[in-house]
Amino acid sequence: METGVLSTILVLMVLEVILSADNALILGVIVQKLPFHLRRKALFYGILGAYVLRGLALFFAALVIKLWWVQVLGAAYLLYIALKHFLKPEEAHAPPPVEVSAAHFWKTVAQVELMDLAFAVDSVLVAVALSDRLWVIYTGVLLGILALRMLASLVVNLLDRYPRFKHLAYVVVGLAGVKLLVGGWDKLAKETLHRPELALGLDKEAFSLFILGVLLLGSFWALRKPAPQTP
Repeated sequence: METGVLSTILVLMVLEVILSADNALILGVIVQKLPFHLRRKALFYGILGAYVLRGLALFFAALVIKLWWVQVLGAAYLLYIALKHFLKPEEAHAPPPVEVSAAHFWKTVAQVELMDLAFAVDSVLVAVALSDRLWVIYTGVLLGILALRMLASLVVNLLDRYPRFKHLAYVVVGLAGVKLLVGGWDKLAKETLHRPELALGLDKEAFSLFILGVLLLGSFWALRKPAPQTP
């Protein structure tokens, strides 16, 4: 394999993780509401769906990058769950249920897939900008998805062990919602309204790094106080 191809795959994989670090956190927040024994199963179905959605998104890249409404829909959902967490603290501290219905489980999986689709738009833009070789793009992006799911599992464990981390998680969820909302608006202004002057011009890569910085700094605060151990 050519050195240039290998490095492109590695860069795509790293960018997928960095630019979607908030995605991993969001997935952890979503599945944490399930009973312990169903969380890995939800993430497993989520990764299968992610491969399908990202694969189709890359194949139909020219169409996907115009789906501003997908990002707006994802943003609305993220802002809703973030605000709900802080406005209804009694629900925020409720323990996960012991058992849930099949309908509730699949609803959670559907929420994971919605987030995958919303973040797929930015993923496609980055991937296409770095390479025009389809197999290279697929390899880098799909390896990145696998790494994200591993991070999501880690996030779920952190949310259980460190109560403060949950508050930090929802702050990042809200910031991710802002990122998606601005991205959706910019696409609407440019692609549909043909009014580029209305676009806010948010540097999504820089904003993603800002979110990552908030997550890293907040983690030092959150990880200082673990949950009390039950006897």
